[in-house]
Amino acid sequence: MSSDPLRYFRIEARELVDQISAGVLDLDQQPGTDLVARLLRFTHTLKGAARVVKQTEIADRAHEFEEVLVPHRDESPPALPADEMRELLRLNDEIAGFVDALSGPRPEAATVPAEPEALPEPAHPEQVRTVPVNEPTTQAEVDQANVEADLARGAEAAADRQPERAATADLDELLDAIGEASARIAPLRDGRRTLARLHRNVETLSDRMRVGRTTVSDAAARTAVRRLAGELGALGRRLTDAVDQVERELDEVRGRAEGLRLVPAGSIFTVLRRAVRDAADAEGKQVRFQASGADVRMGPNLLNLISGAFLHVVRNAVVHGIEPADRRVAAGKPAEGTVSVHVERHGRYAEFRCADDGRGFDLDALRRTAEERGLLPPGADAGPQALIDLVLHGGISTAPGVTEVAGRGIGMDVARDVAQQLGGEVFIDNRPGQGATVRLVVPLTLLSINGLVVEAGGTTTTMPLDAVRRCVRLAADEMAAATATARLAHEGEVLPFLPLAAALHAVPDEDADPISGVAVVLAADRDTVAIGVDRLAGITTLVARPLPELAPADPVVASVSIDLDGNPRLVLDAHGLVAEARQESAAARGENAAAARPRMPILVVDDSLTTRMLERSILESAGYEVDLAASGEEGLERARNRAYGLFLSDIDMPGIDGFTFVARAKADPQLAHVPAILVSSRADAADRRRGEEAGASAYVIKSEFNQEELLAHIRRLIL
Repeated sequence: MSSDPLRYFRIEARELVDQISAGVLDLDQQPGTDLVARLLRFTHTLKGAARVVKQTEIADRAHEFEEVLVPHRDESPPALPADEMRELLRLNDEIAGFVDALSGPRPEAATVPAEPEALPEPAHPEQVRTVPVNEPTTQAEVDQANVEADLARGAEAAADRQPERAATADLDELLDAIGEASARIAPLRDGRRTLARLHRNVETLSDRMRVGRTTVSDAAARTAVRRLAGELGALGRRLTDAVDQVERELDEVRGRAEGLRLVPAGSIFTVLRRAVRDAADAEGKQVRFQASGADVRMGPNLLNLISGAFLHVVRNAVVHGIEPADRRVAAGKPAEGTVSVHVERHGRYAEFRCADDGRGFDLDALRRTAEERGLLPPGADAGPQALIDLVLHGGISTAPGVTEVAGRGIGMDVARDVAQQLGGEVFIDNRPGQGATVRLVVPLTLLSINGLVVEAGGTTTTMPLDAVRRCVRLAADEMAAATATARLAHEGEVLPFLPLAAALHAVPDEDADPISGVAVVLAADRDTVAIGVDRLAGITTLVARPLPELAPADPVVASVSIDLDGNPRLVLDAHGLVAEARQESAAARGENAAAARPRMPILVVDDSLTTRMLERSILESAGYEVDLAASGEEGLERARNRAYGLFLSDIDMPGIDGFTFVARAKADPQLAHVPAILVSSRADAADRRRGEEAGASAYVIKSEFNQEELLAHIRRLIL
């Protein structure tokens, strides 16, 4: 019998608790009979398993959970009152606490005596308040202690779960890869037997020729030798192919095994979702939580720190951002607000983004609070961005009082501290009346990716597979033409072309004959280029590591992985390759910076002063000259008096709107050639179509505003 009779129960119970936690939150936002049935199945399974191992507390609470749900099983849709929903959440927390308590004390805490009747820890960090051994005497010390506890608690929760739990799907894939590798070894075993037989034949033939037996003629000997050479050649080819395949399979196994050390970003979504739900309940608001990017994998320590920081960020979004339902309706918004969390990988960086559709930061309240705290001289001319930046300095809260979820002004301190600890940055984008976005961008120390292994100029490298759109085989003359012109015609468009060997500064063999190759079509930043390689060597799963600090690399290189022999292999950066290909293509057309004609200015048309100044700052930082117009009429007047390279226009403006501005510009022979980009809070497909019909070349949604995306559109349109 196992020395730990609860081992398998803990694994099963934690899986069920996670499923129940996510299901309760789903039921709160999207009630359905199938969801009630699924929750009852999960809870019933947990109750039965708990009774088998004599865990009465868990079984009893699972039974109480069932009692709340059963009356709503046949309702369509089920309508759970708020008090019953709170009861489900309370029972779920207690069950999770009991399951966590089954792990026992950690080794480092073993010397600390436990309370005689210690209750299990609550399952959710937002319900825990740590009391230091030396109790703080000031409110500031209490606040700082709670911040540090919030940060540490995420790491502790993961430490409890990691040793006994690995993703089933990942293990299945690893076992499949091991099976494939084992199957590939079979030809090696057959080859060994064939090699032994050939060895015996060679020895026999050698003996006969050595003793000069007359039964073996010269012709027969030559025939035997030729047959032997053919068999040896065929065997060598089979062994070579088998060894190559086994190496690829083992490389895949290694990558998947290393990937098990990483954690999907989606593992923090349930906790964040619960934090949003609890904050909304405390504030009496209706808030929906959305999340995307769950499959991005990264180191658990990094994810734990970010989880602690984003608990505060999503609470702030609910408390300070989302308006009460009546005010939202009066402002023309849905009664239910939205808080969304998105995780995305950009090369060796990860971006965590929290956006809401609330009121945005109250700049007047921020100014008053900053002046009261002495952070801003009275009457100082601080712009919107300067006021927003003050939020990151800490201690500023616009909440009218201190509550359980807001008012101490320390929420953004946590995000700032985590960013500094991880070597990242925090950005805040404020959209008055429309919401705000907080972005935390951090470097990834370990990153699991699927890669396309390519060879170019005698070097083997890996491209991120998620950036690869297609691969096109090129004949020798096509490869030579694309290399000479730095352009490749493909599917009705001309793509910038970059030979990878040139990007890696490989020394070309001038005496070598032109060879065929492959064009790998890459996409990044909404831009597409073609990268020329000599050969495709397969697809692999790998863990990318950052480059050493003292080993600066070309921008096309993102990180490094380790192959089966322990040698480093470069992992390329899709964004760097796209930028390099664009630059080389422009230089080949005589448009490099030294010889290029001056860039034509850009006209920004928007009735919001904040938006105009933000867009001007972004464009001027990228090297563009910018003119501003506060209305569509003013924009048309300016456009007719000066030549512009691009129009960047809002849609909702007094007088003529953005659709009309673009349509009138396209109808004017003097302005029809100028591309236009519409930037709007409207996200409906109908509005996008209307923009296209008016003649806009691109459509950017403000709630999803991304500086790099905007600049990519502009480079595409006016480069």
